[in-house]
Amino acid sequence: MAETIDKAVARRRTFAIISHPDAGKTTLTEKLLLFGGAIQLAGEVKAKKDKIQTRSDWMKIERERGISVVTSVMTFEYGDHVFNLLDTPGHEDFADDTYRTLTAVDSAVMVIDAAKGIEPRTLKLFEVCRLRDIPIVTFVNKMDRETRDPFEILDEIEAKLALDTAPVTWPIGRGKTFAGTYHLADNAVRRGDDEVERVKVNGPDSNRVAGLLPENEQPDFIEELELAREACRPFDLQAFREGHLTPVYFGSALRNYGVRDLIEALGAFAPQPRAQEADSRRVDAAEAKMTSFVFKIQANMDPNHRDRIAFVRVCSGKLSRGMKAKLVRTGKPMSLSAPQFFFAKTRVTADEAFAGDVVGIPNHGTLRIGDTLTEGEEINFRGVPNFAPEILRRVRLGDPMKAKKLKEALQQMAEEGVVQLFSPEDGSPAIVGVVGALQLDVLKERLANEYGLPVDFEAARFSVCRWISGDKGELHRFIEAHRGDIARDLDGDPVFLAPHEFGLNYEAERWKAVRFDAVKDYQVREAKAA
Repeated sequence: MAETIDKAVARRRTFAIISHPDAGKTTLTEKLLLFGGAIQLAGEVKAKKDKIQTRSDWMKIERERGISVVTSVMTFEYGDHVFNLLDTPGHEDFADDTYRTLTAVDSAVMVIDAAKGIEPRTLKLFEVCRLRDIPIVTFVNKMDRETRDPFEILDEIEAKLALDTAPVTWPIGRGKTFAGTYHLADNAVRRGDDEVERVKVNGPDSNRVAGLLPENEQPDFIEELELAREACRPFDLQAFREGHLTPVYFGSALRNYGVRDLIEALGAFAPQPRAQEADSRRVDAAEAKMTSFVFKIQANMDPNHRDRIAFVRVCSGKLSRGMKAKLVRTGKPMSLSAPQFFFAKTRVTADEAFAGDVVGIPNHGTLRIGDTLTEGEEINFRGVPNFAPEILRRVRLGDPMKAKKLKEALQQMAEEGVVQLFSPEDGSPAIVGVVGALQLDVLKERLANEYGLPVDFEAARFSVCRWISGDKGELHRFIEAHRGDIARDLDGDPVFLAPHEFGLNYEAERWKAVRFDAVKDYQVREAKAA
């Protein structure tokens, strides 16, 4: 029997995993996929080449450096729920990709290293979640190593993030003696993730718990657990959904502790697909008509086929294979002939997808980040931003005969969001812009591997870039007066390039009627481009 939209939406959980680099995020992702049956054997990020590699980090540069540089999307089932997991880059040089990804989720898992606590990148990502009112579940990882005191970690979360904490599980032992988790409210123990069900006990002094710990550690554990019950807040679902409180789980993804606790929590507590804000109205997930938006483009996931996938978050209704959808930016119909679900790089055809699902739409440059697809309605979803780059470079090509190929490759990389591309009005060579230096490394490797274009970079005379807008006449006069400092972005919108912040501020003072923006909203852009 066909699933109703209401029931399908109620089963969905769409979440991102955020963390500082090296907190164990990708390992946790693997274990979640393992439970969901998406992969048969979990591989380590730094596994030897003859072993299976992690399924979410599929680019060569990711495998070599042991980091995530693009968002990977994975759909899997566990219990009665369908999970859409988005594994975001932890490195700050890829903040723009992470921010765009967070527009597509309803909740997030914050992974914290038990020895290091809240790190700078975690703090920044949390602030993005707070801006979007995204509820957060906290997973304190690496409890099998030397750790800080759990109470100290809870205090730090509350102090640095201004977020109430409610520990749901408590670690049984720490470091070498870490032996499982104790569910505070249920008085139940799970030794490891191989145990599907928790075992009920009479309390922390029961024989089952005592048997997991060295004798000298038992009194301290009992005292600690009772203190956690008395001093810590109980879990409050409403406070969690409103973003004021985070349930906290302890474990070790690498050693298979606590991951099952976490996935069960996401099923029980995380919100089902939420209503999404569009320019003219709020779109409810259970509406009958399909609406969706593109939050990411990925080219050449399969280099043999030079493919290009638009990652789409379904916001309402049902997306069916073969259906016709309206691309609102152009007003033209588009056939969704081969939508796909992902298990990282592996993909399967999606016959149908519901609100909350993330699907890949193969296309040849038709779709862009921020695009809205509907069954005919004229709406644009809000909030998929573009940030002013912090590094500007010219691309130096060894073989001038390949200039046309380079232009096409840079265009594709820019449409994908790997870099931003600016074409100077004076006809000088194009300038690429990135948020962080590591993005240049990714661009260089991908141009070489995917397009056969070995390149280097050289400094441009500019270091600051801002989108300009304002009164038409005044904007035209400004552009005419600064022809050598004006470029056009991928959409033809004008940007002002300055050698330094002082130069930017000087011009902003002189031209009061011109706006200099560090952020460009994709939704605003598409409205202008239509």
